[in-house]
Amino acid sequence: MADSLTYADAGVNIDKANRFIDEIKKIAKKTHSSAVIGDIGGFGGLFSLQVENYERPVLVSSTDGVGTKLKIAIMMDKHDTIGIDLVAMCVNDIAVQGAKPLFFLDYLAMGRLDTDIASRVIKGIGDGCKEAGCALIGGETAEMPGMYNEKDYDLAGFTVGIVDNSKIIDGSMIHVGNKIVGISSSGLHSNGYSLVRKICFDLLKLTTDAHIPELGCSLGEELLRPTLIYSDLIHGLLRDLPLNGLAHITGGGITDNLLRIIPGACRVVMKKYSWEVPPIFSFLQKAGRISEPEMMRTFNNGIGLIAVIPDSAVEDIMNRCSAKGIKAFVMGEILEEKKSGERLAWE
Repeated sequence: MADSLTYADAGVNIDKANRFIDEIKKIAKKTHSSAVIGDIGGFGGLFSLQVENYERPVLVSSTDGVGTKLKIAIMMDKHDTIGIDLVAMCVNDIAVQGAKPLFFLDYLAMGRLDTDIASRVIKGIGDGCKEAGCALIGGETAEMPGMYNEKDYDLAGFTVGIVDNSKIIDGSMIHVGNKIVGISSSGLHSNGYSLVRKICFDLLKLTTDAHIPELGCSLGEELLRPTLIYSDLIHGLLRDLPLNGLAHITGGGITDNLLRIIPGACRVVMKKYSWEVPPIFSFLQKAGRISEPEMMRTFNNGIGLIAVIPDSAVEDIMNRCSAKGIKAFVMGEILEEKKSGERLAWE
């Protein structure tokens, strides 16, 4: 009689996964505050809402991934920063609505659980959570043989934050005369990588260790540069300055993301060449012969966050960003809507 088959025979090792949870606990513990109840490993993550300082607390949530930037991490066998990207893509989305991130959960799926790679990924998530000021309280590590190729994995995240109802930033306070201030990105962040890979690896036939003189580093180093986490900067600004609107510049670039927060009675006039564009964007545009409109809708082009503020607050926000080592640029202003219906113009 044939031996009885086990789940391990099918490629899923529950014992290995259980041992890996012990490693995750150590990483997660470093992100916890007194609001976290219990430890990693339960059926759900427990978090005590401390709402004493809120009149009408509102929970704000976001979920995201890092797209095909994962392919670069896998190509380079460098997995310790991709988790920072994951946290950034989620917490930046809620921070621009005025929310303080409370906790984070992740989903990591692999064909076969490689605990070394998985540990490096989770360490990056822990680093991102510490930077964002939120707790890593749970997640899922899925082993799915046959679903992913050897060494491939997928990664997604979920965050919940809190904001007082009266302090939600939704763009409704934006009005004619407001200035648009762009706050620099660290590079590509986590968008446009399918086009990046097509240009760099299919068209130019480059490798990740290729040194690109205009970048001052290897291609891989540039492509894996972590996404900036803006939540601490945003909440520092919110304490003292009027922020009428905030936009996280992700998929859709400056063009689409800025218009998401502009009221219908307003239009935006932007100044071309009013900010520093990192060399990676010029490199990609030239190599891929990408049109300017396509660049503006696919990449952040050096601006990861946009603030719409009163003219009186411009100098303060510029100084605050500079003090944190982040560059900021006056990029445009809000004008009255034209009858033509054009909502965004470049001059």
